[in-house]
Amino acid sequence: MKEKYIEDLKEIKDIMNRSSRFISLSGLSGVSAGIIALFGAYMAYQTVYTNQDYLGYRSAILTSESLTQLLLIAVGTLVLAVTTGIYFTTRETKKRNQKIWDIQTKRLLINLAIPLITGGILCLMLLFKGYVGIVAPLTLVFYGLALVNASKYTLNEIRSLGLIQIVLGLIATHFIGFGLIFWAVGFGVLHIVYGSIMHWRYKS
Repeated sequence: MKEKYIEDLKEIKDIMNRSSRFISLSGLSGVSAGIIALFGAYMAYQTVYTNQDYLGYRSAILTSESLTQLLLIAVGTLVLAVTTGIYFTTRETKKRNQKIWDIQTKRLLINLAIPLITGGILCLMLLFKGYVGIVAPLTLVFYGLALVNASKYTLNEIRSLGLIQIVLGLIATHFIGFGLIFWAVGFGVLHIVYGSIMHWRYKS
């Protein structure tokens, strides 16, 4: 009787968790986003820091041509990361026999989008005004804020990932010349690490 009572409580807890959180995020979407981000960071590095020492302090010099290339790289990286993320998360949702689009998905996306859009607009304004060095750290900070803001509607690991991104962005602000390296660590390495952890922890 006691075991049945405990089992019933566990089932009720799982139902409540599914009804209040979007739990079908795929760890593979994080891994794929990280790999794409590393590739994008490498291409951006070649565009912005051509013929400079990798380990030394670097000065970013942007022409109108290199700025256009940088924006294309950023858009391409974002589109690829979002596309693979949607694919793996949709696949995970179907495996769990859950709805892809419901009230929790809407809440998650809204809370994620507000800091992301705000940070994206600010970074574009700074980029066009020539403040190149601060853009990479700010993207980490605003992305971290977006994850923390949206974490109450999804897996707990998202909150800790967001906090790490914020701290990393603040550190990168102090080391302006190394901003792109910090960006690669935040969007690339951390996504791969957290994606791998989530995949093995929550795989069905």
